[in-house]
Amino acid sequence: MTETIIFLGFAYLLGLIAKKLQLPSLIGYLIAGFGLAAMGSDVGINEQSEYALKEASHVGVLLLLFAVGLKLNAKKIVKPEVIGTGVAHFAISAVIFSPVIYMLGIGNVDWTMALMLALALSFSSTVLAADTLEKKSELKSFHGRIAIGVLIVQDLLAMTYASIASGVVPSVWAFAVLALPLIRPMLFKLIDWSGHDDLFLVVGLLLALGLGGYGFHAVGLSGELGALVVGALVAKHPRASEMANRLWSLKELLLIAFFLSIGLNGLPTLSDVTFALAMVALLPLQAAVFFFLLTGFKLKARSAFLTSASLTNFSEFGLIVAAVVMPEWIVPLALAVAFSFLLSAPLNRFAHPIFDRLESVLKRFERDVRHPDEEPISLGDANVLVLGVGRVGRAAYQAFRQHDNAAKVISLDSDSDKIEKYSQEGFNCYFADAEHGNFWGTLDTSNLKAVVLAMNCPDACSIAARKLRKAGYAGYIVGHTMHEDDAERIVAAGANEAYVTMSEAGENLAHHVYTAGALP
Repeated sequence: MTETIIFLGFAYLLGLIAKKLQLPSLIGYLIAGFGLAAMGSDVGINEQSEYALKEASHVGVLLLLFAVGLKLNAKKIVKPEVIGTGVAHFAISAVIFSPVIYMLGIGNVDWTMALMLALALSFSSTVLAADTLEKKSELKSFHGRIAIGVLIVQDLLAMTYASIASGVVPSVWAFAVLALPLIRPMLFKLIDWSGHDDLFLVVGLLLALGLGGYGFHAVGLSGELGALVVGALVAKHPRASEMANRLWSLKELLLIAFFLSIGLNGLPTLSDVTFALAMVALLPLQAAVFFFLLTGFKLKARSAFLTSASLTNFSEFGLIVAAVVMPEWIVPLALAVAFSFLLSAPLNRFAHPIFDRLESVLKRFERDVRHPDEEPISLGDANVLVLGVGRVGRAAYQAFRQHDNAAKVISLDSDSDKIEKYSQEGFNCYFADAEHGNFWGTLDTSNLKAVVLAMNCPDACSIAARKLRKAGYAGYIVGHTMHEDDAERIVAAGANEAYVTMSEAGENLAHHVYTAGALP
């Protein structure tokens, strides 16, 4: 118990410092591990507690891969821009990184080891990218979907690489995994029977750790690969997203143990720091490769840039691979991952304004073709445009339809899943990325009387307002946000008004009290 409190205390303190510096808390956890390694027995750390921490970290890795599998959508991954970018970047990274690693001459690295290290550094962070996109409400935007698709392709490559490089020979029973689709109906039944409470969480853990982790390991295959495959096996269940969300917090807690255990491998040496800094110096090349590959697959400059920004970092999967096939390199690789997060965090936070400044330069590299998901949208005879079909946008759309026959409403959103769902329910809504400069340049707004900015991201509302005014729209624009300072920025960007949603909700509740006659 004492060791657990020490682990959590160190993780919280360093994670909090990282957060206050607007850095990913994962960096704090890694530094906390190095701190624990430095103090060792002085704070009660022994072999038994280290073993328990590594067991917890292994469970965290399995849950991470299972959650990735649950989000697999073959229709969105089996696309040229996703598979092509993921595989091509994997190969190009090996060409870029391996000569540099070899020439550094750290640890008498031969060409084989240089190539293995280069491949471990060719992956981008699923945890960081997913967390960043989720916080910006861009996880299901066009560039967010491309980024997640590329990450899943990389994860599949990582697990395949780890399985091959580990040298473990599968048993003859390994062929039994090919029959897993046959038991999918039974697995779906187990999930249905589990309800929505604690049993639902337990069945998720059993699938990830039992069938995936232990089951694959028992037949000589990677348990990590097993967790990913089993997650993908049940990804089509209607409640797969709910299961991923239920496991998310538990997975994040156990991944703290993963980063702490990496730090406990030992303190970094000067050569470790040199290696990490040299690898991070190559990150701009990684970003450029992503950008040119994506524009080569018909993406416009903005989508390619935002996707590349999400992927410009090194991955915890590289550490997972290193732990399996080259554990002696896990400390310098961990440093490289941490330093890449230091660079990636501000890049992603300011990705939209950075692109606005670089747009005139980056647009020169676009191909003179249009990606199918970036086709121009016609508003028809609509006179009210609602941007975003989340809770706020949906409520605004329905209010217009119910209370004003003169309102001809159309909704746009960058989440294709929402568009498909609400189109089936009769909503007049279409897929479009309203932050995209090209979108406004091709849109006829002459019939519009009002635009409602109902996106969840304040930056997205500001950009849309600015683009609307720049495109010549002179009508009424109203936005919503959760904070007063964001509302001020939306108005400064060109909106007529911006309301703080929770304040509006409170005022409406008070209004209902009066209209009900409860007060004179």
